[in-house]
Amino acid sequence: MYNFLMKKLYIETLGCQMNKSDSERIAGILSHFGYEETNLEKEADLLIINTCSIRQLSTDKAYSKLGVWGKRKKSKPDIKIGICGCVAQQDKEKIRQRAPYVDLIFGTHNIYELPTLIKRVEADEKVCAITSKPVNSNWNDFKILRKDNVNAWVPIIEGCNNFCTYCVVPFTRGRERSRQPEEIITEVKNIIAEGFKEITLLGQNVDSYGKDFNDKNITLANLLRELNKLEGQFRIRFVTSYPSDITDDLINAVDECEKVCKYFHIPMQSGNSRILKEMNRHYTKSEYYEIVAKIRNRFPDVAITSDFIAGFPGETEEEFQDTLNAMEELKLDYSNTAAYSPRVFTKAGQMTDKFISEDIKYERLERLNQKNREVCLKSNEKFVGKILKVLVESKTEKDNIITLNSRADNNKIVHFIDNSKQAGDFAKVKITKAQTWCLYGEPVD
Repeated sequence: MYNFLMKKLYIETLGCQMNKSDSERIAGILSHFGYEETNLEKEADLLIINTCSIRQLSTDKAYSKLGVWGKRKKSKPDIKIGICGCVAQQDKEKIRQRAPYVDLIFGTHNIYELPTLIKRVEADEKVCAITSKPVNSNWNDFKILRKDNVNAWVPIIEGCNNFCTYCVVPFTRGRERSRQPEEIITEVKNIIAEGFKEITLLGQNVDSYGKDFNDKNITLANLLRELNKLEGQFRIRFVTSYPSDITDDLINAVDECEKVCKYFHIPMQSGNSRILKEMNRHYTKSEYYEIVAKIRNRFPDVAITSDFIAGFPGETEEEFQDTLNAMEELKLDYSNTAAYSPRVFTKAGQMTDKFISEDIKYERLERLNQKNREVCLKSNEKFVGKILKVLVESKTEKDNIITLNSRADNNKIVHFIDNSKQAGDFAKVKITKAQTWCLYGEPVD
């Protein structure tokens, strides 16, 4: 580590949990080179925005933030500005043109080049490092500065091979690349030793884990079994699952492993088979229904969440109605929703003759959100009177009353009052009240 006063690092993270995990690794790497993370932009010597390009709104946010930082640099020219993540991966020339004051551009594959890159930036060089393949992915070489003290994220596979016609991930994250199981187990052991109580295994297609290895025994199901053997009181989640990669063996592993949460996030994207084919999703509506039924039959209190897109190119009103019906018929516990956003490089982005007007897209999105609220409330109401095991994540105080904010095994958010518990503690709570997005309860022995 450099022998000088610590400099201040500010990282703003947009997008998915994988980006949040990347930001923790970036902060860990830079801590070896004299940087201490701060939550205050105005204190920072180095400002980095970790970007998401899954939708145009996220991309616009990134450029807006760069603009704010660029104005600040005029009055404080010594600060350094960096951008990374998916926008950096696909827009390096555009960034140079729109924001020439940016000192560091690095892509999703270049995080582990930071030791070299930061030295060049500190020597007042403008640096751009964007490669199509990962550079020196030595995951365990540097410490990770995790922001949470209860939940820890562990990427186990990066990239995607599916090339859904609306999605830019294969172009920004590359093809699927699984980490060696021994490397993952070592990281999880360290996490447990540090006192974390929930570990979330991450991947754009987490249930594709191991497919790129020759060893057919390396699967998500078997990785869960190995992690379940580790000593300690903790629990395990995994996201995001691709529907047709949810095998019977994976369902069996979730059933066998007491530390694995009974929760599945399975994006459907559309409730209509023709649209699913246009999206290049490798399953039909009926096949998705069969997967959900199989999981619900095995786990009575399981939570299944999903993702949906409103207004995909060429979607008719009748096809959109299939999506609304699917959300209700499947009794989904929650869904992430979005209006279709054209993305560069994607096939759907070239279907300009099929684009749906913004007014119709956002009117459909509003109806989708309303249906989401309805099914979420129905899902939560069925837990009233039941006892759930929860993990306390944080607490809030209002009018001298301290409320514990927790999450159940099935990912339901549960609020309750118990002065004997704190963040990181497990508890059993009897649910007394259901609202659209959360549950309320009382502690039980």
